[in-house]
Amino acid sequence: MRVSLTVNGRPAAADDVWEGESLLYVLRERLGLPGAKNACEQGECGSCTVFLDGAPVCACLVAAGQAQGREVVTVEGLASRAGEVQRAFVEAGAVQCGFCTPGLVVQAQSLIESTRGVPADADIREALAGNLCRCTGYEKIIDAVRLAAARAYGGGAGSGQAEPAA
Repeated sequence: MRVSLTVNGRPAAADDVWEGESLLYVLRERLGLPGAKNACEQGECGSCTVFLDGAPVCACLVAAGQAQGREVVTVEGLASRAGEVQRAFVEAGAVQCGFCTPGLVVQAQSLIESTRGVPADADIREALAGNLCRCTGYEKIIDAVRLAAARAYGGGAGSGQAEPAA
């Protein structure tokens, strides 16, 4: 079957998609967008998180056919929206091996956009609960989310708010 969708604001299509193929496979292998990572293939790790019609989803759990006619935004397409999140991850030291980072960035951006302010640590932990990282203790990731949110909604860098821990 042919799957036609909008990916990162552009029309895209994949041909000869079999009915058991995941959106993740289509994005990575057919459309050349490797940002969403293939780790558990069971929706447990969050490394494949993308926006589907504005909501964060694990692309490994979405059948490619379910994306027909819908809008997908991957981490590659978030550069203008999540540039501050990406920058905060680097500045706070939240990037280790980088495998989980794309999914964390997508989920963090979703939280920041929905909160429209600096979320409480408990809210950050709840939002990121579905994203597993084996390299960090999550503290620097939480620092990064706080920093990005503060810059976007709470006074920005240099305000003394939500700066990364030393």
